[in-house]
Amino acid sequence: MRDQFYHLHLISDATGETLRAVSRAASAQYAHSRMIEHVHPGVRSERQLSAILERIEDQPGIVLYTLVNADHSAKLEAACDDLHVPAYNVLLPVFDLFHTYLGSQQTRQVAAQHSLDAGYFRRLEALNYTMSHDDGQSLHSIEKDDIIILGISRTTKTPTSLYLAQRSLKVANIPIVSNLPIPITLEQARHPLIIGLVASPQQIMQVRQHRVLGLKSDQEGSDYLNRILINEEIAYTRRICQTHQWPLLDVTRKSIEETAAEIFKLYQRHRHHAEKPLPD
Repeated sequence: MRDQFYHLHLISDATGETLRAVSRAASAQYAHSRMIEHVHPGVRSERQLSAILERIEDQPGIVLYTLVNADHSAKLEAACDDLHVPAYNVLLPVFDLFHTYLGSQQTRQVAAQHSLDAGYFRRLEALNYTMSHDDGQSLHSIEKDDIIILGISRTTKTPTSLYLAQRSLKVANIPIVSNLPIPITLEQARHPLIIGLVASPQQIMQVRQHRVLGLKSDQEGSDYLNRILINEEIAYTRRICQTHQWPLLDVTRKSIEETAAEIFKLYQRHRHHAEKPLPD
């Protein structure tokens, strides 16, 4: 049986850790269905929510959320209803149970489960930084990054970056496009670990086909699904990493957690070598 791909949007006004735990536990029960995870943490404004709704319209699928703000929840529910996609507040039945037993209302405090210690604020800072450096944004400041992830479209760059940000790491991800040179700022970066991601042509083709089916029109053009060009994109990524001696990770059939764990090990090794004093 061939795997079925589906989009899963996780929307949180905090870090999204609760949603990740719930969605991973549920998705593990469907062996032949592979989720394309879209994590949207730190949602605190109407503008952020509107941008997320545009992504859901482009890539419809299951929507799970934990939003304390009642207006934001109502707007999300109404928009998803119009788009005919299922949306569910995963904490609602738990809140109802606590209300029934305790006889009191929830405080509606955002991220109340997290103690407001230095570690929590470091994670939030890393999340904000990572979101502002998604898909090649803010290239002027990448020397401040801890990790830079390179890869062609659909190699899990964004979800992997956000997962690593949960460990207080500042992560940028930069798309690779065949025959276009990489940014000069990337070649000059010395502080961050730079790593390339590749996947099998079959997997990239499957994920891209699923994305195109979710669009109202074939906005990506025929080149996006051209098997020969996909092979060229992968080969180009390999050449770039080999030329600059950057590590390359094949993420074919890997979960986001597995990919992030391997990158984190490489990052620890990278920092160890960077901090090692030079011999006299």
